[in-house]
Amino acid sequence: MIARDKLAEIENAAAAESAPPAENAAVAESAPPEPTANLMSLTPRQIVAELDRYIISQDAAKKAVAIALRNRWRRRQVEGDLREEILPNNIIMIGPTGVGKTEIARRLARLAGAPFLKVEASKFTEVGYVGRDVESMVRDLVEISINMVRGEREDEHRETAVERVEERLLDLLLPPVAEERPAASEEDGATRKFVVGRSGIAEEEAEDELQNRRRRTREKLRGLLRDGKLEEREVEVEMTESSVPMLDLQGPGMDGLDWNLGEMLQDMLPKKTRRRRMSVAEARRVLLSEELDKLIDMEEVIDDALDRVENMGIIFLDELDKIAGGRGGVGPDVSREGVQRDLLPIVEGSTVQTRYGMVVTDHVLFIAAGAFHTVKPSDLIPELQGRFPIRVELRSLDEDDFVRILCEPENALLTQYRALVATDGMDLEFTEEAIRELARIASDVNQRMENIGARRLQTVLTTLLEDVMFDLPDSGGEKLTIDDAFVRERLAEIAEDEDLRRYIL
Repeated sequence: MIARDKLAEIENAAAAESAPPAENAAVAESAPPEPTANLMSLTPRQIVAELDRYIISQDAAKKAVAIALRNRWRRRQVEGDLREEILPNNIIMIGPTGVGKTEIARRLARLAGAPFLKVEASKFTEVGYVGRDVESMVRDLVEISINMVRGEREDEHRETAVERVEERLLDLLLPPVAEERPAASEEDGATRKFVVGRSGIAEEEAEDELQNRRRRTREKLRGLLRDGKLEEREVEVEMTESSVPMLDLQGPGMDGLDWNLGEMLQDMLPKKTRRRRMSVAEARRVLLSEELDKLIDMEEVIDDALDRVENMGIIFLDELDKIAGGRGGVGPDVSREGVQRDLLPIVEGSTVQTRYGMVVTDHVLFIAAGAFHTVKPSDLIPELQGRFPIRVELRSLDEDDFVRILCEPENALLTQYRALVATDGMDLEFTEEAIRELARIASDVNQRMENIGARRLQTVLTTLLEDVMFDLPDSGGEKLTIDDAFVRERLAEIAEDEDLRRYIL
C-alpha cells in the first residue's frame, strides 16, 4: 500500500501545478479527414460538379471518368453471375503536360474513397527491369488501401483510445495501491490497514477515507492533464520491443512472393519489454498507438482493403506514350513493346500474389495518360489498345483558363499564397488587372518555351513574390496589394528575355 506521505506529496504537486494560471498547452491531435462523398448518391452530373471545384475546363475528360465511376456502382447493383462479367472501361487521356490529367484521376479517387496509385509506365524500361516488376503496382495499391482502411478504423476508435490513454496516464502519475492480503480480526473478521505516518509510528486509517483521498487526487490530476499542464512531467512507460531485425528475403525468382522474414519471426518469438522514462506528451503518443492497435482488428482491415482494391482500386498509368513505338524495330522499341506485353496481363485481369493474399485485377480501373506528341495510341500493341476503349483528348490551356485557375478552384494558387502570407500577419490582395497580367505572361512563356501548362503559373508566381516572401517577417505591414504595374515591373526582364531558362523552368 502506498504510504500516506507519498499520497500527500502527489496531492501537493497537483495543487502546485493547478495554482498558477498557465497557458493551455493541450496536445493538438490531427483532425480526422473529411468524410468522402457517398458514391452511391452521386450521379455523373454531380461527379462532374465536384471535379469542377478543383479542375478548370477539360469537360470531356471529366464526363468520361464520371461515367466510369458511376458504372462501378451500377455493376454492384447487378445480381447474379453477370456482375462478374461486367468489366470496367479503362481510359486513355491524351494531352500535354500540366492540363489536369493526373489531378482529374486523383480527385476522382478521393471523391469515391477509392485506393489510388500513380505509376510512370516509363519506369519499367529502366536497366535491370524484370517483367514481374509490373505486379509491384498492385502490391503498392494494396498497401495504400490497407493504410486507408486502417486510418478510417483509427478515426472510429480514436475517442475510445483517448479515454483509455487518459486512464493509463493517470495510473502512471498516481500508481494504484498494491493489494494486500487482508488480516482477519479475531473478533469480527474486519479488515484493518495501517500506514506509516511522519512520526514513524504505524497509524490506522479508514479505508474509505484513503480511497476518497486517492479519488480526489486522481480527479485533480485528470483536470490538469486535460488542461495540458502536465505535458512536461516525466513518467515511466513499459514498452514492448522486438529483437528480430527486419530482413527482406528477396532473391531470383522470389520477387513475386513478397516475403518478409522479420515479420514472420516476430509472430513466432517472444516479445521483450523495457521501461523508458519520457514526458507525458511523448507517452500519450506511444500509448495511443498501443491502444489503437488493440482496438483495431487487422484481419478485418486486410479483408476490407483487398475488397476495395479489387472493386474500387484506381491505377493511373502516366507516360504511357513513352512505351509506345513502331513495332518490328530494334533497340529501345523492343524494350517498350516488352513492357507493354508485361502490362497487358495486369490490365486485362490477372491474379497477383501479395503478402496479404491473392488480388484479382479484373475490376481495377486503369486510367492511362500521355502527351502522345510523337506517337499515337495506335502505336501501342493491339492487345493493349483493346484494353483502353475510352480515349479522351485534353486541350491545351490558354490565357483565359489561367485566369480561372488562379481564382476559381477551392485550392487556387492565389488562395494558397494569401494563406501563407497571412501567417506573418499581412493581407495579400491581387487586382483583376494583375491577375490578367500574370495569366498573359504565363501563357506567353508557354508559347515561347516548352508548354508545361498550369504548372507555369506556379513558377511565375514564385518569381513574382520571391522578394515579398523573403522580406515578409521584417516588413511589419498589414496589407499588400499587387497590381498590374507591380507584376510588369517584377517580371519585365523575365518576360522579355529569350533565355528564360535562367529564370523560370
